[in-house]
Amino acid sequence: MKKLEDFADDINKCSKCGLCQSVCPVYKITGNDCAVSRGKFVMLDGVLKGDLKLNKNIEKYLDMCLKCGKCKNFCPSNIDVCEIFNTAKYECAKNTIQGKFEKFFESKLFFGIFMKFMKIFRRINSAASISGDSGKCCIKLLYFKGCVNNVYPKTERALKKIFSNLNVELIELDFDCCGLPFLSSGNLERFEEVKKHNLELINNCDFAYILTDCASCESTLKGYFNSTHKSLEESKNTSIVREVSRIDGGFLFVNAAEFLAGQNIKFKFKKPVKVTFHKPCHLENDDFLKPLLEKCENIEYVEMKDYDECCGFAGEFAVKNPKISRKISKQKALNAYETGADYILTTCPACVMGLHQGFLAAGKRAPKIMNIIEFLAFAEFADK
Repeated sequence: MKKLEDFADDINKCSKCGLCQSVCPVYKITGNDCAVSRGKFVMLDGVLKGDLKLNKNIEKYLDMCLKCGKCKNFCPSNIDVCEIFNTAKYECAKNTIQGKFEKFFESKLFFGIFMKFMKIFRRINSAASISGDSGKCCIKLLYFKGCVNNVYPKTERALKKIFSNLNVELIELDFDCCGLPFLSSGNLERFEEVKKHNLELINNCDFAYILTDCASCESTLKGYFNSTHKSLEESKNTSIVREVSRIDGGFLFVNAAEFLAGQNIKFKFKKPVKVTFHKPCHLENDDFLKPLLEKCENIEYVEMKDYDECCGFAGEFAVKNPKISRKISKQKALNAYETGADYILTTCPACVMGLHQGFLAAGKRAPKIMNIIEFLAFAEFADK
């Protein structure tokens, strides 16, 4: 596990150009340079030089980050901003009372038992698994359903309803949480624990694609393999070599909406419906959106202003920075409201909550807000 000092060169690579200011949702609201990457790097550089200590004030600014990755994508020096902040947060949180409190609730003992209970409860009331037609060559999809589906399986049920019309086999394994909440809170030990467990399951399974219905889960899972590539030069571990060779050999991720866009299926809605789409920060691209909506009868798509801007929720960010979170969410909600859409669609459960928060803050009546897979499940299905 890396320490903050291991990122000294990356921190010094920051030229303080300020380009991150133009894309940071938090800076746009606060105008505070400590809320943006270059300001945090100045503080962390002071910590590395011994001029500052990792105290509550610095931790406050580390928490003032949506982990949306926009600054990383825009950075001319290509600095992995989120990895540095997560490491700094880890070193801040490991010795504080709040950090220890969060660590307990995220532990395998507490969080793990809760999730196991929910999985047992769901097995009693779950939708059936899907197996392809044995007489045809079906596509094997390893379904990473995520924690939200274990607690509130509405999207999972919708997905299985749609995918039962396709020649696919859904493979379900006993995955742990993807680990994103642990990264955000600085609990890197717990993140490495779930990462190891999930990688072992993935590596010992035969499939064509890893299927997700949550943009954040998909992004975090992809991060496993990016870090594995980085570790390859530093380790002679044969299991790591095997994992990387599988990725290089064609390891593919696909979100459910992206997969459906490439299938011979169409969706017929009984009445005309107007929809708009919010692109989650963790969704790499939305090239699937228009081809997928073209498969839908009686659908009008209206793009909202800044449809790819952050919703402002980001899990614990909304808890630790409620005022900033509500301001960002409010603007997103107003942009969506202006479209007059009956439905706001997205691919992230946290974004669904962020959009609801925004409409509440704006004092506007919210249209129906849901995962795009849930929406498609309302339609009648037919071959293309």
